[in-house]
Amino acid sequence: MKADQYVTVAHEGVHESEINRSRFICSLAPAATEEEAQQFIARIRREHPTASHNCFAYVIGADASVQKASDDGEPGGTAGVPMLQMLTRRDIRYAVAVVTRYYGGVKLGAGGLIRAYGGVVGEALDTLGTVTRHRYRLATVTVDHQRAGKMQNDLRSTGRAVLDVRYGEAVAIEIGLPESDVDAFRAWLADTTAGTAGFELGGEAYGDG
Repeated sequence: MKADQYVTVAHEGVHESEINRSRFICSLAPAATEEEAQQFIARIRREHPTASHNCFAYVIGADASVQKASDDGEPGGTAGVPMLQMLTRRDIRYAVAVVTRYYGGVKLGAGGLIRAYGGVVGEALDTLGTVTRHRYRLATVTVDHQRAGKMQNDLRSTGRAVLDVRYGEAVAIEIGLPESDVDAFRAWLADTTAGTAGFELGGEAYGDG
């Protein structure tokens, strides 16, 4: 069963904390694929070539099917894992976090590192914000040109997400519907257009809602 919704990072950004003279810089970004996550990690490493560590964690998939973490030279389990745990505990999906550390001369110990790496990811999520994406069924409504403008207005006024409009012999309006709304929408459409509109269900997608 696919998740009906997931939470992700609102936008790419950076949050920095100083802990016992060490700088911890968390770079966060949405990532649609594992490849995107790895490209982001490589970019941050290039931006901080003199850092003591560039640790990372990412979660891909609405069901968190892909999870990876790296301590990048910190003691095992003190950096990447707490970062990953912070992402999963906050139900974050399709996101990547890189924490760049510039060592300040004071050892933090294992507990201190775990708190620092996990904590800076949590602070970055709070600072940058998150968005919830809901699962939709894609559907196409087909109407004649005379009805197209009114249909688009009706759809928007009833809170339906209009994703695309294509003009041909008829007008095809692509919309996103929550799964639970499909039957009610089909009835509404037949009623509104006296049965003249076409309706075709497509695949699934996620969108803001």
